[in-house]
Parts: sequence; structure tokens; C-alpha cells
Amino acid sequence: MFISNAYAAGAPATDFMSFLPMVVIFVLFYFMLIRPQVKQAKQHKSMLETLKAGDEVATNGGIVGKVTKVSENFVSIEIAANTVVHVQKHTVQTLLPAGTLKSI
Repeated sequence: MFISNAYAAGAPATDFMSFLPMVVIFVLFYFMLIRPQVKQAKQHKSMLETLKAGDEVATNGGIVGKVTKVSENFVSIEIAANTVVHVQKHTVQTLLPAGTLKSI
């Protein structure tokens, strides 16, 4: 008597405009997050491939030294006179400019 009957509404039309915000968010996500990380990973991989004895490097753990030997998976780094450590190649983070280390 006081309450009217409720009828189901027709299904809304799905068109391109309803998906547009999701597409825009994905495009922004790609250009702001995914693309820069892929570019940085390529640069790191190319740096590791060109690594050679005599280069001065810094590792992820903070070890800084001069490369003495490079193998397929490991790098030997001289961190002090007659002190050589062996680290996995992928832990080398940065190739330092020549002459950064003057005491080794």
C-alpha cells in the first residue's frame, strides 16, 4: 500500500567509454613503472657483460674495490692490498669512474 513495487532495471550498455578509465590507468602504469624498470635492467645487464679486470665497482652490499677476475657467474674484487673477495656477478651494482679508488 505505501511501498511501491521494485522492478529490475535493464542491464547497462557496455561500451568503450566505460573501459576508458581502466585503459588510461594501465597506460600510465606502463610508462611510469614498467618501462623505466625494463630500461634499467637492460643497462645493468649490459654493464655486467662489459665488466673486465681493472674496473672499479661497488656491490649491493657496499663493498667497493677493483675487479681482478671475471668469470661467468662470479667476480673477484680486491678490496685492500692482498685482500680479494669473490662475489656473485649480479651483485655488482655500479661501475665507478676510473681513479675513484686511489688506495688500492
